[in-house]
Amino acid sequence: MSESNVEPAAEPATPAGPAGSEPVAAEAEGQAMATEAAGLLRQNWGWFAAGAGMLVLLYLLGPILAPFLVSAGLAYLGDPLVDRLERLGLSRTLGVCIVFVVFFGVVSTALILMVPMLEEQVVTFAQNIPDWLKWVQDVGLPKIGVHLPAGVRLDAVGLRNAITHNLTQAGDIATTVLDRIKDSTPALLGFIANLLLIPVVSFYLLRDWDRLVARIDQLIPPRLRPHAEGLARETDGVLSALIRGQLLVMAALAAIYSIGLTIAGLKVALLIGICAGMVSFIPYLGFVGGLLAASIAMLVQTQEIGPLLWVAVVFGVGQVMESGVLTPMLVGDRIGLHPVAVIFSILAGGQLFGFVGVLVALPVAAVIAVLLRHARQHWLRSPLYVGGAGAPMNPPPPPAP
Repeated sequence: MSESNVEPAAEPATPAGPAGSEPVAAEAEGQAMATEAAGLLRQNWGWFAAGAGMLVLLYLLGPILAPFLVSAGLAYLGDPLVDRLERLGLSRTLGVCIVFVVFFGVVSTALILMVPMLEEQVVTFAQNIPDWLKWVQDVGLPKIGVHLPAGVRLDAVGLRNAITHNLTQAGDIATTVLDRIKDSTPALLGFIANLLLIPVVSFYLLRDWDRLVARIDQLIPPRLRPHAEGLARETDGVLSALIRGQLLVMAALAAIYSIGLTIAGLKVALLIGICAGMVSFIPYLGFVGGLLAASIAMLVQTQEIGPLLWVAVVFGVGQVMESGVLTPMLVGDRIGLHPVAVIFSILAGGQLFGFVGVLVALPVAAVIAVLLRHARQHWLRSPLYVGGAGAPMNPPPPPAP
């Protein structure tokens, strides 16, 4: 047989890998991670139990935490100013004293200037109540087709007759009110004590702020420290934008509403403007609530429709300034909280922890938003997402625009 007729020997075929090996490897990796997490939980269950116990203790101590949380917020706000004074060569304690003197000087000056005006407007509000009731009775209710029963009047004479007619019930109500006042005396004393406690706690927290942060940093395991520091920097940026920026936005809106309503001729402009500005951290509540309150007050004061246009202009300008200038400049887009999330966090905080929960609702929600963004990034890179059983290892490309 010639060599030309000899066929070359076929090379041995390489055995093909089993179908679906990549998903199997990803599933094995996921099981390994779960096993490691279970082992970590068994080895450190005591620390996890201690953390859960601390959370329960904080929940039980909720009624007394308000002054400490307010003090911590003031210390957080004042720390950058004290750090700047330290860089100028001043000691930490002296810098804290200067910041305290300036802060309480500004607050005292604002109270001295604003309290008399607010008092005057509250008195004006009380004096106008009979006129407002008369307008509601004679003009407002008839316009919407509502008429009071015969003999019932919303004025001083009508109220006096109602009290005289129900004198026994009025006496019982007065007794109940006096009992409530007696019962609330300890709470009032506690409130005053908390107010006196806030400056003391704020001073010590602000003086030792950097030391406290350094000690917390030392408690973080070294292998987790880089990631934890990145989270801390991002959280600090969000909290700074939320607390410092939102306070400035609230103050600016209170000034815009108060000045605008005063120019429009509203007698209780300062009262409504400050209230609308102070609740503007809840989306649209300051705008809607202030607009309704100012419109009703202006309508009762002038009994004309024309001045309502100026009220609408004032709140329209405030809303445009907030969304177009103040919030982008002072807060920015780093918070990432949807308006529904803001409302839900405030309601949930109040339901779980009362007044303390309302105080910490937005900062806690902002921190949770940062953690959820990082958790989402880890989830999109996790083997469970990109390589589950029967799924490709690489995520599918995004759809074409």
